[in-house]
Amino acid sequence: MRLIGDIDPTRPLLVLAVAEEAAHLNTDLPVLLTGMGKVNAATALATVLARGPRPTGVVNLGTAGALKPGFGGVTHEVSSVIQHDLDTAMLASLTGVTYGAPIGLTGRGPVLATGDLFVSEEAARARLAELADLVDMEGYAVAQAVRQVGLPVRLVKHVSDDAGEGAAQSWRESVDGCAKELGRWVAENL
Repeated sequence: MRLIGDIDPTRPLLVLAVAEEAAHLNTDLPVLLTGMGKVNAATALATVLARGPRPTGVVNLGTAGALKPGFGGVTHEVSSVIQHDLDTAMLASLTGVTYGAPIGLTGRGPVLATGDLFVSEEAARARLAELADLVDMEGYAVAQAVRQVGLPVRLVKHVSDDAGEGAAQSWRESVDGCAKELGRWVAENL
């Protein structure tokens, strides 16, 4: 976890997993680098929000894999996010409580599936494509942590790869270009 800058109660906080995704941010907004995965994202963000002061909202920026054709080359603001590696139905049948329900957001874009699996197998990609359009490793955790404290949250993702075979190599080759697009989105929208 690394916080760059100071949180200001009159401005949003930008949250990204890794420095590679933040490489082209040209902003004086505070930036939190959480590390990859749901646990790192949730604990880093919860720690910063608990310390205070709180920002006006949180914008989670990052890369995502495309689960379906037609999503590459564009920065997307996510409309809803699900956890793909939590069996919500099973937990509800065991406890009568729903854990990990989908989170609706203000964006008008695709559905994002979040999980601690870097999707690099075609079978996983096909299974997830039945549920969502994009996949990442932090979005749901960020959205849930922010909602717990009552702040607005936006998830903004640039497609780095077609999740499935070859995704790891594609991510390495495209992350810098994705970071430029995310930097452009921040300059134009925040």
